[in-house]
Amino acid sequence: MPPPLRWLCVLVGLAGWVWPWRGRAAGALLVGLGWAGLHAGWALAAQLPAQWEGREVRLVGRVAGLPEHDVRRTRFHFRVEGDASGPLRGRLLQLSWYDDFGALEPGPRMALQPGARWELRARLRAPRGLANPGGFDAGRHALAQRIAATGYARAPQSARELAPAAGIDAWRGAMAARIEAAVASPSSRFVRALALGDTRGLSDADWETLRAVGLTHLIAISGFHVGLVAGFCAWLAMGLWWALPSLGRRWPRPQAAAVAAVLGAAGYAAVAGFALPTVRTLLMIAVVAAARLARRPFGMWQALSLALLAILLADPLSALQAGFWLSFAGVAWLVWCLPAQGGRRRWLREFLSAQGVATVGLLPLGAVLFHQASLAGPLANLLAIPWWSLVVVPLSLLGTALEALHAGGGGWAWRVASACFDPSWALFERMAASPFALWWLPEARAHALPLALLGAVWLLLPRGLPGRTLALLLWLPLLHPPRELPPPGGLELHVLDVGQGLSVVVRTARHALLYDAGPAVRDGYDAGERAVLPALRALGVGRLDRVVISHADQDHAGGWPAVRRGVPVDLSLAPAGAPLAPDAPCRAGEAWTWDGVEFRFLHPPEHFPYLRNEASCVLRIASRHGAVLLPGDIGEVVEQRLLREPAWLRAEVVVLPHHGSGGSSSAGFVAATGARLALVAAGHGNRFGHPRPEVVRRWQRHGAEVLATPRSGAIRVWLDEDGPAVRERRPWKARLWDRSESESAPSLP
Repeated sequence: MPPPLRWLCVLVGLAGWVWPWRGRAAGALLVGLGWAGLHAGWALAAQLPAQWEGREVRLVGRVAGLPEHDVRRTRFHFRVEGDASGPLRGRLLQLSWYDDFGALEPGPRMALQPGARWELRARLRAPRGLANPGGFDAGRHALAQRIAATGYARAPQSARELAPAAGIDAWRGAMAARIEAAVASPSSRFVRALALGDTRGLSDADWETLRAVGLTHLIAISGFHVGLVAGFCAWLAMGLWWALPSLGRRWPRPQAAAVAAVLGAAGYAAVAGFALPTVRTLLMIAVVAAARLARRPFGMWQALSLALLAILLADPLSALQAGFWLSFAGVAWLVWCLPAQGGRRRWLREFLSAQGVATVGLLPLGAVLFHQASLAGPLANLLAIPWWSLVVVPLSLLGTALEALHAGGGGWAWRVASACFDPSWALFERMAASPFALWWLPEARAHALPLALLGAVWLLLPRGLPGRTLALLLWLPLLHPPRELPPPGGLELHVLDVGQGLSVVVRTARHALLYDAGPAVRDGYDAGERAVLPALRALGVGRLDRVVISHADQDHAGGWPAVRRGVPVDLSLAPAGAPLAPDAPCRAGEAWTWDGVEFRFLHPPEHFPYLRNEASCVLRIASRHGAVLLPGDIGEVVEQRLLREPAWLRAEVVVLPHHGSGGSSSAGFVAATGARLALVAAGHGNRFGHPRPEVVRRWQRHGAEVLATPRSGAIRVWLDEDGPAVRERRPWKARLWDRSESESAPSLP
């Protein structure tokens, strides 16, 4: 939506308020669309311009939030100050600082402290993510967080601190260090998370456990905890007004309690670094408090609607975050299904009813947003919500308050909180280890969510309504979506978008094969964990019949350990001599058939030495409608060797050897394949210049259409009687925030 049209929506919408109520509703919708469009336009315009991509720039600013110190890198947010040149003044950047190559111990990056002012040099690019089935949308996240650019520090020896740590972030960092020093138990990482929203100490295994038992919403400072603090502060104010009746003559007790609730929520949100979930809850509490101060009686629906309006007016882009939908949907379900009842309440029954409503009502949203459902979640929440929120969190906060008043005064409370947390965590780890704890769901069609929500409404209607169990049928498109498997004799492949590397998923009617697992950096990005496993789950692949690792280079084999941990594998193959410990070597001439589709290795032959790229497993897959060739990273020498039997090279679809490098795709090899479709797996703006323009032109001259993952995202190909059919993930699932990616992606010749 162009900017003039956004302003027109706002103006026409405001004019709609003078119409009858139907006109007002339409006007409000136009105002909302225009206002959200304006904010999105401003956020996209603030991102790094394409002409600044890859530049090394000097930056002066402050470290925002808490830096995450890993083994070999530090990740941090950096707020550029006004004295910096270029389009970055006042912008928020997401940077990484790596140790020098071959370093044996952490370098000067460990001196980064929250709130400190630094001068450094960095190489930047606009926020950009990968586009895969089930993958994390980094572009949407950056837009919601208003991140203008990502990058990494250059020439770290020239970086220098201009001013020491200061502000709320510095206080949070210092308090986190005190908790770590005061609590010897490993669970101090959870005390820091619950007291300060500091999740830096949580490992990937911790997050996997939390996801498996459905407790990720409780393990940092969440909106629920902010509400607890606000309620406690309101209760304290009411107790004070009860103890000192004279205060009521100056200010009524309900109004005082409302102000105390807002102040308590604001203080707790500040302790959490004003994370978005806490800000949302703070706004909700502020709306209710304003109504109380204005002496206007509000029902729950009115309060919820006004809180939603306040949040969307303050930040329309918060609707891009999963927490926004889960927070408001959860409250809305509870308000609708559990109306307030007079007389004596049965708190246990209401608590169990609330858990049931939240589980049924939020399951469709969770399945769509995260492609998973925690079967252990309801039971785990029954235990964790009262214990963590009413025991562990108050003790953690008490320790923080005492420590703020007197250094060393909060240690005992933190230690007690840790001791209370440990038994529950041991229980949840056992629950998470159950194979039934987490259910991964394939990617569903667009119509599945509204149908599932309708089914949830039907299920939660009063008990006397007949046929409620039929509502479960409306959940089938979400919980058991069609996997679009090829028919017997058919073939489908997905070239995943893993950056500068390769990973291809091949499916027949009843089998699945993975060819390579993408890149991984030690103590850093792992495509196997971040891209390949989510794609397999979104495609409904719960078991791999074979995994072929073409060779041991990190851009092909780096993600293999994560894949091996995350999904059962019947047989793994790699070149003989490769340092991968496969189940068997791949050898030229070996073949097998699945569902009428033949798989055959063309290279390397027996006794061929392991020569890295040149020893790549070359796999040809032939179906009744055509063939696919996966050549790994072979170069011209091996290509000439394969040309001795050119009939085996004929293929309708070819994944370009060595990502389209200049040392591969010789003219004879390209002509021998006769490919109609040539696919390139490469990273956006990679330093090797892959694919090389002359290589792309060579394939095009021989009649092949060339597609590349930097522009297309994951590429899905079917082979049927009409030839190859293609679906490019990025154009197919186009989003507003993808525009900058498509504009900055290099065009193929």
